[in-house]
Amino acid sequence: MTGTDRQPTSGEPAGTDHASASGEPAGTGHASASREPAGTRHDPASAGPAGTGRAPAELADRLVEVFDLVGPLYRRAYRKVEQDAPIEGLSVGVRAVLNLLREHGPMTVPQMGRAQALSRQFVQRMSNEAAGLGLVEFVANPAHKRSSLIRLTEKGRAAITAVIDRERAMLGPAAGQVTGDEVDACLHVLSSLLRLLDDVEVD
Repeated sequence: MTGTDRQPTSGEPAGTDHASASGEPAGTGHASASREPAGTRHDPASAGPAGTGRAPAELADRLVEVFDLVGPLYRRAYRKVEQDAPIEGLSVGVRAVLNLLREHGPMTVPQMGRAQALSRQFVQRMSNEAAGLGLVEFVANPAHKRSSLIRLTEKGRAAITAVIDRERAMLGPAAGQVTGDEVDACLHVLSSLLRLLDDVEVD
């Protein structure tokens, strides 16, 4: 009977006012972990990661959309750095080297190449260019005599700090349109894709 205060059993008709974990059709207005009739079987292989509610094939399509956006974003960001380079006198490559050293401290050329998916030859050229500008210096590496450590000079730290501060100001409008959780999710997705391609050689 409807209208009583009894606890419902699974399979009551749509339109009852009882909360149920399963067995109600979509649109009843009740909280439900699954809006499918009781007894529905799912193929675990077709389900996406917990909480996504999407099959892997659909998520793969969405990841293709991410790839499609990364290319134009990278090229425009690269061009923006090129346009602003005369302000600090830094090329895009030197900026990448300086920022790695700012974030991680002294590193070797192979370490920087792996971190940025850049060839060692390119990193070496950029490091030499930065050293010629007095922005970095080569120091002995206790762990590897044949692979020097590269570290920022005070001039280099000041230069990359000025670049990052200008970039933060440029990104201010975008920062006001997203949440911290969205940025965390974006970093998680991009990091996952980067790990997926970790075995791709760049030299």
